[in-house]
Amino acid sequence: MPEPTKENEVPAPAPAPPPEEPNKDTEAGNAPPKEWSLGESPATEEQVKQNTNSELSTLFVEKPQTGTVKVGANISFIAKVKAEDLLRKPSVKWFKGKWMDLASKAGKHLQLKETFERQSRVYTFEMQIIKAKENYAGNYRCEVTYKDKFDSCSFDLEVHESTGTTPNIDIRSAFKRREVKQQEEEPEIDVWELLKNANPNEYEKIAFQYGITDLRGMLKRLKRMRRVEKKSAAFAKILDPAYQIDKGGRVRFVVELADPKLEVKWYKNGQEIRPSTKYIFEHKGCERIMFINNCSLTDDSEYYVTAGDEKCSTELFVREPPIMVTKQLEDTNAYCGEKVELECEVSEDDANVKWFKNGEEIIPGPKSRYKVRVEGKKHILIIEGATKADSAEYSVMTTGGQSSAKLTVDLKPLKILTPLTDLTVKLGKEICLKCEISENVTGKWTKNGLPVQESDRLKVVHKGRIHKLVIDSALIEDEGDYVFTPDAYSVTLPAKVHVIDPPKINLDGLDADNTVTVIAGNKLRLEIPITGEPPPKVIWSRADKAITESSGRIRSESYPDSSSLIIDVAEREDSGVYHINLKNEAGEAHASIKVKVVDIPDPPVAPNVTDVGDDWCIMNWEPPAYDGGSPILGYFIERKKKQSSRWMRLNFELCKETTFEPKKMIEGVAYEVRIFAVNAIGISKPSMPSKPFVPLAVTSPPTLLAVDSVTDTTVTMKWRPPDQIGAAGLDGYVLEYCFEGTEEWIVANTDLIDKTKFTITGLPTDAKIFVRVKAVNAAGASEPKYYSQPILVKEIIEPPKIRIPRHLKQTYIRRVGEAVNLVIPFQGKPRPELTWKKDGAEIDKNQINIRNSETDTIIFIRKAERSHSGKYDLQVKVEKFVENAAIDIQIVDRPGPPQLVKIEDVWGENVALSWTPPKDDGNAAITGYTIQKADKKSMEWFTVIEHYHRTNATITELVIGNEYYFRVFAENMCGLSENATMTKESAVIAKDGKVYKNPVYEDFDFTEAPMYTQPLVNTYAIAGYNATLNCSVRGNPKPKITWMKNKVAIVDDPRYRMFSNQGVCTLEIRKPSPYDGGTYCCKAVNDLGTAEVECKLEVKVIYQGVITPGQPLFLAGQQQL
Repeated sequence: MPEPTKENEVPAPAPAPPPEEPNKDTEAGNAPPKEWSLGESPATEEQVKQNTNSELSTLFVEKPQTGTVKVGANISFIAKVKAEDLLRKPSVKWFKGKWMDLASKAGKHLQLKETFERQSRVYTFEMQIIKAKENYAGNYRCEVTYKDKFDSCSFDLEVHESTGTTPNIDIRSAFKRREVKQQEEEPEIDVWELLKNANPNEYEKIAFQYGITDLRGMLKRLKRMRRVEKKSAAFAKILDPAYQIDKGGRVRFVVELADPKLEVKWYKNGQEIRPSTKYIFEHKGCERIMFINNCSLTDDSEYYVTAGDEKCSTELFVREPPIMVTKQLEDTNAYCGEKVELECEVSEDDANVKWFKNGEEIIPGPKSRYKVRVEGKKHILIIEGATKADSAEYSVMTTGGQSSAKLTVDLKPLKILTPLTDLTVKLGKEICLKCEISENVTGKWTKNGLPVQESDRLKVVHKGRIHKLVIDSALIEDEGDYVFTPDAYSVTLPAKVHVIDPPKINLDGLDADNTVTVIAGNKLRLEIPITGEPPPKVIWSRADKAITESSGRIRSESYPDSSSLIIDVAEREDSGVYHINLKNEAGEAHASIKVKVVDIPDPPVAPNVTDVGDDWCIMNWEPPAYDGGSPILGYFIERKKKQSSRWMRLNFELCKETTFEPKKMIEGVAYEVRIFAVNAIGISKPSMPSKPFVPLAVTSPPTLLAVDSVTDTTVTMKWRPPDQIGAAGLDGYVLEYCFEGTEEWIVANTDLIDKTKFTITGLPTDAKIFVRVKAVNAAGASEPKYYSQPILVKEIIEPPKIRIPRHLKQTYIRRVGEAVNLVIPFQGKPRPELTWKKDGAEIDKNQINIRNSETDTIIFIRKAERSHSGKYDLQVKVEKFVENAAIDIQIVDRPGPPQLVKIEDVWGENVALSWTPPKDDGNAAITGYTIQKADKKSMEWFTVIEHYHRTNATITELVIGNEYYFRVFAENMCGLSENATMTKESAVIAKDGKVYKNPVYEDFDFTEAPMYTQPLVNTYAIAGYNATLNCSVRGNPKPKITWMKNKVAIVDDPRYRMFSNQGVCTLEIRKPSPYDGGTYCCKAVNDLGTAEVECKLEVKVIYQGVITPGQPLFLAGQQQL
């Protein structure tokens, strides 16, 4: 906020909050835009009311207290809020003065912190002032809000000099002096400048570093500031966003024009301002100044100035100076009916003053008992005819202070000459209550705390100091506590009236023989009307034993007009005769009542489930031992799933028998059943549930029982699971066998087996056995599945067969250092003998690991070396049958450098190079060369050509006058060679021109006879799935491709499709059958020759899950179509 510079101008002080000092400029218009809410101002009426009621805090459990600190020291203010009734964190704001929100001033000298203690559920909010300065002193306020709840607390901070206390000086002049002093202090961090210049993604980081809690509010204000700070073509400096001035002061508006010739007009709320004694205009160079003298509240509005087509605006805020209370209110005592005056004086004439009674504002008016008289600075509150209700704490409040005093209004002493006396009156007699007091005042009669209403039977008499209450023909209702209370006095005259009457019992609501029937288990509440005054004492008894009014199952309850016999959960034993006796001071009464208890039947015993099916069962039970005194009419049956708690009734008509057949149950689910017995009284409790039972059915027989293998003493069988297993699941299988010619079935497995394969052991050689298998579950064993023919116990020799994986039918390539792990499956029975050789020699098992099993062999090399390259031969032998297979393994590495690099010729900007291939090709073909050049001066190498296939090259576009060296790297599939071969001599690119003679080249003959670069490979195919044969051929002219099967050309056969793309030839066989197996040949022919390549194709058939080569395999019991 800018400040006026002239002495006669009333300053609009701008004491900055602790962390953010004001700008050093003292001229209006020279200071950058800041907050308009500057300086301390007197508290508003709402804030005064909040401070007055601060003791009634609804949110704070600990409030910040007023503190004192020396210059340069630190101080903290702590507020605590209880969070037991809060669903989320409350919102807390710290203010200095009236408007200044300190959340935007957080930084080097001010930090706002908040913590939450989970055990005590208390939020702690802390405001810490670091290295306090003199201008930090003043009034502060902490506000906490949560939904519709609000709490506020004000506190003061005093800052003293280190050498002593600071004198009490004018705060505005102190701030003006301190602003000059602050110019010599170290520069402080301006959070506003940081936010204006920061990247938006750094806002959160700045807020955390400087303790900013209201970041969103700061960004909104920052956006408004940025709009204000837009550059203007007409104004070199614009008005500040807002100005603040005290009432009666003088304010100064300054703008600076970019062009002094522009005409300037000032406006207030859209109306142009003309020069007058109130509005004074000045021109100083490019500055245009407007003064507003003697500011009043009507000057509080929006102002703007126009220059050409542009304008800038500001807000002026005018505040009234605080009005102080110069003479305090004094405590006053008075008697009822007297006139009371409360008087105080304030610092201004005819000031706006508000009166309060116990914190509530007093609003004078024509209909109000309160009147206010103002005599200059003197304000008087007048209360006509004071009453005791006027006793309270009265306070007066101005904009700058307040004062309070207590008013006590007492009554004149009262004497009781004749008090009221207690009366006992018989029913129908007259009641007369009489009293006499020392004062002739009216009064009120009450009965049992309620006002007495006059009627034909009740009269109220008042003669002078005597008061009477007369009631004709007393009734029971007239009994009670009567009180006479003189008006305006707290004295009471009590008396008790007691009306008596003999007791009576009314049994009109019962049967002729006074009998009451109740169902067992129900609650009996027998209420007998009685009369009598005073209420008679009631005694219930049974068999000379009294029934008390305790909380037992059988008890009694007495009321003024009735007495009740209560039996909770009536039982059969409660039947009998009960006596009621009444007695009071007027007489006695007696009566007898007969109670009869009937009951429902006892629950039947738990039913028995005698038989179970897949969705039904048969159950029976016995009748209950006790029928409740009424014949059994029938039974209800319920069932539920064992894991459920929901019972379902099975019959809605009573079952007359003691057997029942539940149906429509889910197979495999455990059930329970229970029974209810029914008589005329009702339904019994349910019986205990039956033992859980599960409706189950056995599975269907296993399927596809077949022989897996046979030895001289064992037979291994395999099968498939049943087609229908059912809800009971499948627990396992039982395999049985019997010898041919016998009928005794022997169990092969003592325990159930889960797998669908089992080996029967201990069989005699050359014996014949029959085999069957059963599936077993909780319902029992299924029907057996038989093997259709006897099995001869004699081992069958299976010739060996090696099944080389497809990726091993070609050369297996690995780099040096990589692991080699090859798995080769094979077949053969009995277990074959395996032999591995490398290049015809035995394998060194220290370098190469071999592991053999019954179905495969594994060759493993942890770190491959080039010495491991070669041909590996595998031999599988079963007795006299032998199967051989070979695997080519190639271990490759990066090649060595070329042997020699020479400069063949140099001409113009070109150099011709040649080199010889490297000695070591890394056990892989050389795929290219990389050529680099280096200037002799710098010897920095640059790549000229990459992936070059020839052994000579011409390097062009060299710089004339430079001298070059060249080097060449060899490259294979593993990468470039580690080293390069460099030319021994350098090539100088001469500056003088040189006649280049074009060399004579002979035409290269590109013709070539057909040659296969990738042959056909023997292939296995699955019947019904497409198969492809692939090979690659080259030749020039392009050869003609012909496919043949068993030496017969394939022509126009829709089952075959032939492709040729970039030398790759493909033959696709659509859904082959076993008859498509054979020898396939690919023939390439051009003018220079012919080339052929062939392979074998074997088609396998999958039948019933068994893969067989060639013709299908049919199981026993099946016929070939």
